[in-house]
Amino acid sequence: KAVANILFLESPAGVGFSYSNTSSDYITGDEKTRQDSFTFLVNWMERFPEYKHRDFYITGESYAGHYVPQLAQLVLSHMKTEPNLVINLQGVATGNGVIDDETATSGSYDFYWTHALISDEIHEGIVSNCNFSAETSTTEACNKYTGQADSSQGNIYTYNIYSQLCNSSAYFSLPIDGFDPCSADYVDNYLNTVGVQKALNVKDIPHSWDSCNGYIQGSWQDSPHTMLPIFQELMQNGIRVLIYSGDVDHILPVTTSRYAIDKIKTPVKTPWYPWFFQGEVGGYAVEYQNLTFVTVRGAGHFVPSYQPGRALTMFSSFINGTLPPHLH
Repeated sequence: KAVANILFLESPAGVGFSYSNTSSDYITGDEKTRQDSFTFLVNWMERFPEYKHRDFYITGESYAGHYVPQLAQLVLSHMKTEPNLVINLQGVATGNGVIDDETATSGSYDFYWTHALISDEIHEGIVSNCNFSAETSTTEACNKYTGQADSSQGNIYTYNIYSQLCNSSAYFSLPIDGFDPCSADYVDNYLNTVGVQKALNVKDIPHSWDSCNGYIQGSWQDSPHTMLPIFQELMQNGIRVLIYSGDVDHILPVTTSRYAIDKIKTPVKTPWYPWFFQGEVGGYAVEYQNLTFVTVRGAGHFVPSYQPGRALTMFSSFINGTLPPHLH
C-alpha cells in the first residue's frame, strides 16, 4: 500500500554523492544548509509542479532534529511574504533527533543508568555535580563522572544497546530485530563500486562515498544549542509536529526526546498510552497541543531499519492526522 511519495535530499553539499565545484560550499553550517535546502525545494517544485498542491511533510532523523524544523521555519517565513509560493506544508517529523543540547546530555546519562549501563554511584555523581545548560561550563567533578560513564560505553553499538558489534566475535547471526550491525560497511562498499556509481549516473565526485563526511563536519560554522523555540513557532502556526524515538537507541536515547518536550510545557490532549501493531505493543504515544510524541518499541537509532512495520504504522497515522492505533 502506497502511503506517500518520498523525496530524499542529500544535504549539505558534499554529503553522499552530492558535490560542488566551489570549495567554499563545503564550509557550511545550519543556516547555509537550510538556505540551500529551501532553494532546492523551490526549484524542485517548479520542475515538478504537479506536486505543488500535495500535502507536504519534512522528515529526518538524528542531526535532522536541526535540519527539519529550520527548513520548515524558512518555508513558513517565505510563504508569509511571497503569496505566489506554493508549498503545502502540513507537518514535520524528527526521529531520535538532536533537539536540545542540555536535555540530550542529561537524558543520555539517565538512559545509561536506567538501562544498567552505569552504576548508581556514577549516576549520582553526575546528578550532583553537573549542570548541562549551554550557559554553564562543566566542573572538574562533573567531568570525572561523565568520563567514567562515557568510558564504560566503548564496546556498545552506538545505535542499539542490545545489538552485537559488527566486528565482535559474538557476531555470528542476525539480531532478533533483523538489522545487521555491519549494514554501514555493506552500504559503503556497494556505493563505492564503480559499476554501481555508473548505473546511478554519478559524476566524478572529488571524494569516495561516505555515510558521514568528516571534512564537512570539521568545517561546521553554526549550530544553535536548542531547536525548541522553532518547534514552538511551528506549533503556533498550525504545523503538526511528530517527535519519535526508537527506545533502544544509544546515541540519542528516548529520554533525550522526552526531556526536550518537557521543556516546552505544552498541554496534554491524549495521555500516554500503548499503541499496537499486529496485536503487540508497537510503542507508546502521548498527544500534546499540535505535537505528538511516539516511541517505537525495539527500534534503534534508524527506526524503520529496526522496526519497519511499526514505523510504517506510525508514519501512516501521522500523515492521516490520527494517533497510532489503540488495541481494538
